[in-house]
Amino acid sequence: MKKRSFLLIPVLILLFSLSSCVDFTEEAEKRINELKGKTDKLDSLINREVDKVLALDSLINEESLKVKKLDSLIDKSATKIDSVSKEKIRLIEELMN
Repeated sequence: MKKRSFLLIPVLILLFSLSSCVDFTEEAEKRINELKGKTDKLDSLINREVDKVLALDSLINEESLKVKKLDSLIDKSATKIDSVSKEKIRLIEELMN
């Protein structure tokens, strides 16, 4: 009987240790899954925000092209107005002489 009680204590300690390890493993796996879920949500949020930034960048580029075209049109118009006004001034000066 004494032999069995010596054997029973290590067996109980072993079972308790194995049970504890299984609980620890399950808890660790649960936490890892929670972290993975949070990481996936964060990744999705970052991707949406990057898409917004890219859309805004594209819009800024389009508006910049429009401003450049408008600037070019204004320069051409100013050049034509200068040319016409210089011609009119020249004609007025000729008439006055």
